Amino acid sequence: MNAVGIDVSKDKSMITVIQPLGVVVAEPYEVRHTESELRELARFLKSLSGETKVIMEYTGHYYEPIARYLHDAGLFVSVVNAILIHDYNENTKVRKGKTDEKDAVKIASWGLSHWLDLPKYAPEDTVRQELKICNRQYIQYSKIKTMMKNNLISLLDQTFPGVNSMFSSPARKEDGHEKWVDFALYFWHRECVSGISENAFKKKYEAWCHKHGYQYRESKASEIHAKAMASVSDLPKDETVKFLITQAIIQLNTITETLAAFRKEMERLASLLPEYDTVMQMYGCGPVLGSQLMAEIGDIRRYTSKKSLVGYAGIDSPPNQSGKVDVSSRSISKRGSASLRKTLFQIMAVILQNSPPDEPVYQFLDRKRAEGKPYKVYMIAAANKFLRIYYARVKACVESTAASD
Repeated sequence: MNAVGIDVSKDKSMITVIQPLGVVVAEPYEVRHTESELRELARFLKSLSGETKVIMEYTGHYYEPIARYLHDAGLFVSVVNAILIHDYNENTKVRKGKTDEKDAVKIASWGLSHWLDLPKYAPEDTVRQELKICNRQYIQYSKIKTMMKNNLISLLDQTFPGVNSMFSSPARKEDGHEKWVDFALYFWHRECVSGISENAFKKKYEAWCHKHGYQYRESKASEIHAKAMASVSDLPKDETVKFLITQAIIQLNTITETLAAFRKEMERLASLLPEYDTVMQMYGCGPVLGSQLMAEIGDIRRYTSKKSLVGYAGIDSPPNQSGKVDVSSRSISKRGSASLRKTLFQIMAVILQNSPPDEPVYQFLDRKRAEGKPYKVYMIAAANKFLRIYYARVKACVESTAASD
């Protein structure tokens, strides 16, 4: 039995090999994530006599290159949650310290203790990997968009207060543009509207709507003109202020178009997965949220049960019982994917907003709400039920597809 402990960092790893009873086969040494050094590592590990298992922790995406390389080389690789190893054997130490060498030894020792239960690593297929990366980038760009939109509203409050709340048109599907943002690029100051007569503005506004593909309504033009006449601006109508606002809008529209492109690519990738049609039929899972859900959950076959999927989402409530103390109600663990939890919460919000009477998840949610449960409690309970339904339907779909292939 050769337990290979690998402590992974960004571009290098610390390797050690130990056997039962503390026999050290290889003292901790450094291996860089290059083709030549990984090839030499694989050659060395395959030359060891007896059964060899490689153990490493999930460390963002840094573990992927070395785990995939060693797996492709024919070695048994196991990637485990760092929480499982974190406290292992710590209570036997008086002085605690952390080094890469010690971590590699701890990982290998943990591997020996759990030798028969080590899960085998299986690389994700390219489509799922790319879909997840796209989703993570989409989340990052969405945060930037929110920040930039708030910044633009703050600027417009000083030149044309309330202009962002005068339009209720949804964002365009093609490029994600919002009408109020495009409007402010041209009419960036209240004096751009109040400085001319109402009839003159109506003609300008109508020409602008036709040019940019927006619907024109004369009543809306009158409302905008009246708003501009009644508003008070803090900043003057000059070139510097125009520069600040136009640059903010250009940057916001750029990132909006990028997000629209991400949505299209995510939907394309998701449509290549066998469970796509099944997920899209689930209430609340449109092209965006459904794609995000599939991206974060990944291959359903890597979960051993419904409970393991719920645990991965971090919406499970761990038991707390000791002696006569038995706490039946606890907060969720939050030890899973934060991105998956956010996506689930958004899906639950869609279900709650539309309130479909025949939808089992909504019926469950509504029953918990009627029992007087707090908002977060019944939303999380509904998300838990949704995941269990997802697991059953998607696993049946994926397994039937695999059987037919």
